[in-house]
Amino acid sequence: MQAITIRSIKAQSHPETKGLFWHLFVGTRGGHNRVRIISQLRNRPSNKHQLSKDLELEYKGVEHHINTLEKNNLITKVGGKYAATYFVSQLFEEAEPVFDEIVDKLKKTGGAEWSK
Repeated sequence: MQAITIRSIKAQSHPETKGLFWHLFVGTRGGHNRVRIISQLRNRPSNKHQLSKDLELEYKGVEHHINTLEKNNLITKVGGKYAATYFVSQLFEEAEPVFDEIVDKLKKTGGAEWSK
């Protein structure tokens, strides 16, 4: 079985973007939940409560991951503090092929949590 490394990502993108995606989705704890959150936001912009409910995650955990994704410019929000709706950012949209390739590789080799 071939190991998944950042160098194994074939999708075209800036090397720093690949590194950011690798770090957030593979290289740190919580990467799986960040993948789940981004995947939902791609299909349906949501607020923190909706994400928590739909993904069956603790609200505080969703809040942490949202803050991380927002700080790294992968999501944006519209609205105020409690009514904020989150969307994927332009940076994320431009690098979607990198995200898709990382997720595909993780599903093939990443164990049980990735096969869901």
